[in-house]
Amino acid sequence: MSLTGILLGLINICIVVAVLLIVGLIVWWMIGIICNLAGVGTPPEQIKKIYMVIVALVALYMLVALLLGIPTWKIVQHENPVIGAYIPPVPDIMTTGMR
Repeated sequence: MSLTGILLGLINICIVVAVLLIVGLIVWWMIGIICNLAGVGTPPEQIKKIYMVIVALVALYMLVALLLGIPTWKIVQHENPVIGAYIPPVPDIMTTGMR
């Protein structure tokens, strides 16, 4: 893997962690508003710590996947979802010289 690939992977991990933290902040803010309206008080801090541990585990998984060269989440499948059979990729004529 090239240095630019590793750098882009690290930037991707930072973006994912930032998005997860922003989503967690919005959810925490909404829970605080709901708890104040209900008169319960503030939500316990353990919820925030558990969420931070989950975000750290996601980041660690993504880092290990980056270093080992495995895909983090497989979005594009190489199998036909209807039949379940393997569909080989079409060879590129320009690089293989096939006609």
